[in-house]
Amino acid sequence: MQTKWIDDLLAVAETKNFSRAAEIRCITQSALSRRIKSLEEWVGVDLVDRGTYPVQLTKAGQVFCSEGREALSAFMDLRSSLRRGERMPGRSIQVIAGHTLSMTFVPKWFAGFQRRYGYFNARVLAANVQEAVIALAEGGCDLMIGYSHPRAPIVLDPDKFIGLRLGLDAFFPVSAPDAEGRPLFELPGIPEQPIPYLAYTATSFLGRVVDVIIQAEQRQPGLNRFYEADMAMHLLRMAREGYGITWVPESAVEEEIAAGKLVRAGGPEWSAQLEIWSFRSIGNTNQTMLDLWKSLEKDTR
Repeated sequence: MQTKWIDDLLAVAETKNFSRAAEIRCITQSALSRRIKSLEEWVGVDLVDRGTYPVQLTKAGQVFCSEGREALSAFMDLRSSLRRGERMPGRSIQVIAGHTLSMTFVPKWFAGFQRRYGYFNARVLAANVQEAVIALAEGGCDLMIGYSHPRAPIVLDPDKFIGLRLGLDAFFPVSAPDAEGRPLFELPGIPEQPIPYLAYTATSFLGRVVDVIIQAEQRQPGLNRFYEADMAMHLLRMAREGYGITWVPESAVEEEIAAGKLVRAGGPEWSAQLEIWSFRSIGNTNQTMLDLWKSLEKDTR
């Protein structure tokens, strides 16, 4: 049994809707359904009455939610206590950032921030959006830094968490260039000759943003989705080798574009602006993090 299954069931109990619960848990509805089913198989009884609308828990499900919430809270408190003992010494914070941001935005941001406001120790871990949200909610980090988009927002309880926008990052399609510097593959393409498409996995945040971009266009692109990965840096390397087209944040591809190893593969209609957000728990009492947050608030006014 995985602890995240309990959170999945709690989300269903709160929203009474599988689709909304999946949004909160940052997974697809089908993945949520599979995980709830796995939890039921582990428990040995039905926990959700799927014949009602809105969705209701069975009596067993209500009991499990009540007891499971307390057990999970106690377990996470224990883990947080143990992790605090493993913190870096002195003035320090623990940060979880999206994979791409941990390699592009965060190092430059921390360096500039410390030059202005003073030195502190930082431990930075990379994770996908779902893992980062869970870590923040469970007290596994002081600060979460991730991408957000109006059509694919990071959903956190405003009574428990507070956020600040740190910046913006363009998000656009790229391709390797041909001998004359033009893209080997360029949107929109045609159905008769679909463009080889290096795609993000269905549950990844950047994959959802690409879907938003494509759905907003009246001209549906001709794409052959033949390769998937969940990290932008992986897809970037594949694109650079000439395997196809992919979407990447500008911060991840600046050097390749400057060197002519990659070029934009579509007009502005195929692009989007990603927002870079930081989040913290309102109940976090780490003084180093609180001092950092005050400085962030000053910068964003």
